[in-house]
Amino acid sequence: MHDIKSFVTIFLPLNIPIVIPLQEYTKRMDSGNHTEFVLEGLAETRELQVFLCILLLTFYVIILPGNILIIVTILKDPQLGAPMFFFLANLALMDICYSCSKMIVNFFSGCQTISFKGCLTQLFFIQFFGGAEINLLISMALDRYVTICHPLHYVTVITKPACWALVVTAWAGGFLHSIMQIIIILPLPFCGPNKLKNFFCDVTQIIRLACTNTYSLEFAMYINSGLTTAGCFILLLISYGALLIKVRTGVSQGKTKASSTCITHIIIIFIMFGPAIYLYCHPFHDFPFDKMVGFFHIVVFPLMNPMIYTLRNKEVKVAMWRLLKNCNMGFQW
Repeated sequence: MHDIKSFVTIFLPLNIPIVIPLQEYTKRMDSGNHTEFVLEGLAETRELQVFLCILLLTFYVIILPGNILIIVTILKDPQLGAPMFFFLANLALMDICYSCSKMIVNFFSGCQTISFKGCLTQLFFIQFFGGAEINLLISMALDRYVTICHPLHYVTVITKPACWALVVTAWAGGFLHSIMQIIIILPLPFCGPNKLKNFFCDVTQIIRLACTNTYSLEFAMYINSGLTTAGCFILLLISYGALLIKVRTGVSQGKTKASSTCITHIIIIFIMFGPAIYLYCHPFHDFPFDKMVGFFHIVVFPLMNPMIYTLRNKEVKVAMWRLLKNCNMGFQW
C-alpha cells in the first residue's frame, strides 16, 4: 500500500482535484512546462497543405468581401433599420472574427509550431467568438418569436436599446465562456508530448496533452461545450419549428416572408451547431474526420452564414445592388 506522503494533490479551478505520484510530480516540475506546441496541420504532405492554403485563400477572397459588404450595406442603407438586419450585421461581424481567429497564427506563414501563450490566445478568441455567435442566434430567435407571435407589441418590445442589450449580452456570454476555458487550462502541467493533431489549438486536445489524469476536466468540457451546444441546438429547432407551424396555419399577409426567414435561420443553425456538436460531444476520443469537420466549422461555414441569409432576403440584395451602383457612379464621376 502506498504511503500517503508519496502522492501530491493538485487542485484545479472549480475545485477539481488531481492526485499524482510524488516522484512523477517532481519529474514534471524539474522538466518544466512546454513553451510551444506542434501543429500537425490539415495534411501530412507539403503539396496538399499548399493546395488547401490556396483553396482557402481563394475562398476568403470571394466570401470575406461579401460579408464586409453586408455590414456596410446595413449600416449605410436607412431602409435596413429593422432589428433583424441589425442582428444580421453583428452575425456577419462575429463570423468574420470567428473564422479569422484561426488565421492569426500560422496558416499562411507555414509555421507548424505555436507558443503556449499563442495557443491560449487563439483558443480564447475561437471560444469567445463561437460562444458569442451562439448567444446571438438565440437573440435572433427571440426577435422572430416576438415578430410572429406578438406583432402588435414588436415595436415596444424589440427597441433599439433592447437590441443593443441583446448584442452586448451575446458578446459578454462569449467572453465568460471563453475565460472559463482559459482558467481551467492555465494551471495544467505540460511536460510530455506536445503535438496537437489539428491545425489550430482545440481545447479538448490541449487538455489531453497535460501530464495528469484529465478525465474529470474532459467531462467538464463535455458538459460545458458539448451538452450545452446540443441543448441550445435542440431548443432553437423546437422554437423555429413551432414558429413555422404558427406561420403556416396563420392568415397574415406576410407569412411567406416570415416562413422564409425562419427556414433561413434553421439552415444557419444546422451549419453552425452541427459541426460543433460533432467536435465537442466526443471529447474522450479522436475520430478521422475531426480535422476536416473542424476546418469547415472554424474557417469555411462561418463566412457562409451571412451569405446564405442575404441570398434568401430580397431587401438586403436590393440594398446591396443599390450601394454598389452608387459607388460605381461615384467612381465614374
